[in-house]
Amino acid sequence: MANHLTRREFLRQAALTGSAVAVAGTLTAPAPGDPGSPNDRLNIAIIGPGGRGATNLQGVSGENIVAICDVDDRRAAGAFKQYPKAKRYRDFRKMLTELDKQIDAVVVSTPDHTHAAASVMAMKMNKHCYCEKPLTWCIQEARVVRQTAAGHKVATQMGNQGTASAGLRSGVKVLQAGIIGKVREIHVWSDRPWNGWAQGEDRPQDTPPVPAGLDWDLWLGPVRERPYHPAYLPGRWRMWQEFGTGALGDMGCHTMNLPVWAMKLGDPTSVEAERFPMNNETYPKWSIVRWEFPARGELPPVKLTWYDGPAFGGKRPPEEWLEGETLPGNGVLLIGEKGKFLQTCAFGTRWMLLPEDRFRDNKEVADIVQTTQGVDHHQEWIAGCKVGLPTKSNFDYASRLAEMVLLGNVALRLGKRIEWDAEKMQAKNCPEAAPLITRPYRDGWTL
Repeated sequence: MANHLTRREFLRQAALTGSAVAVAGTLTAPAPGDPGSPNDRLNIAIIGPGGRGATNLQGVSGENIVAICDVDDRRAAGAFKQYPKAKRYRDFRKMLTELDKQIDAVVVSTPDHTHAAASVMAMKMNKHCYCEKPLTWCIQEARVVRQTAAGHKVATQMGNQGTASAGLRSGVKVLQAGIIGKVREIHVWSDRPWNGWAQGEDRPQDTPPVPAGLDWDLWLGPVRERPYHPAYLPGRWRMWQEFGTGALGDMGCHTMNLPVWAMKLGDPTSVEAERFPMNNETYPKWSIVRWEFPARGELPPVKLTWYDGPAFGGKRPPEEWLEGETLPGNGVLLIGEKGKFLQTCAFGTRWMLLPEDRFRDNKEVADIVQTTQGVDHHQEWIAGCKVGLPTKSNFDYASRLAEMVLLGNVALRLGKRIEWDAEKMQAKNCPEAAPLITRPYRDGWTL
């Protein structure tokens, strides 16, 4: 598909005239000729095919996988075997430069600290972009990602896959219909962090050799140099402040997604946190973070509270608030004037209204649930790439959700209340927050 502008215009017109339809829960877009032909598919480059990336790779496997990039040959071995004809790279900068005319779209599934660098470079080269949550490591990166996406008019999607489900979308409609009345209080909780995630650890002092097949310098990407250690990867990077965004970054863009969308939560005015004692290397064993949001039109001010770390003594909302229901491992409770909305899973796909007997026969709720359709999250993005259909978790929406989550991490790391000026991207009462709002990139890496 690369550079076939006339065909893309044909597909866009097909979408505008209603020829792109939702079938069996997935978006499909017509194409001239045989829809199974390689020429009718996107040419996609995969950055980070291991771990979560393997699921993303499967989600776009109906397209042409033309290149696979990973700094660790061991993590990429399965993808290399599955796509032996795909070109192999370790450095996504080299891949994008050398294959510019062969790539239509990019999927980024790297650790958090390299999300922005890869996504921004791809979009600046006019590549459609799918990126894992929480989209970026810091707030300033999220702003750049949003601005770049807007400036290049590419199809974008963040990997909070519940967004595309009928369950989450119907929940949003129910809340926006005012079924439980005005909401002033939201509680969100997570079962993270899990055992073995490195929470509370100090930086290793020994310097074991870098394993064969791993390019440690490329794994570090834009962040400051430090010696390799198996304490960081695979997976454990999430709880190291230099690389990951902790339990909040891991789950916030999933669990908070439904209430943020439904309640039209924009920029908070303040955030504060309490937590288990923490060092300057890793995130704490548990935390409670509180945001305050101003009124939005007819919607009243809202206080949103996040809880994590139950395995290490972290608190939870009182179970009696749930009207006899069991507190799920990951969930959300919105408290309204006329009732409560309980999200019973991390992704927002399952929910109920409380007390249950009050809403059991509510026809408006039943109609919303029966008429709301979902789509496949990856296919929604692919349809956006091919025919310009809108994606819900696009980088305009996703970057704002990510900013809110990442601001919580700033308060967490500083251990003090932050009065937030979103327009200036500044903590008004806390100049020491500046280094956590942005980050310098080392030589050779840019946004």
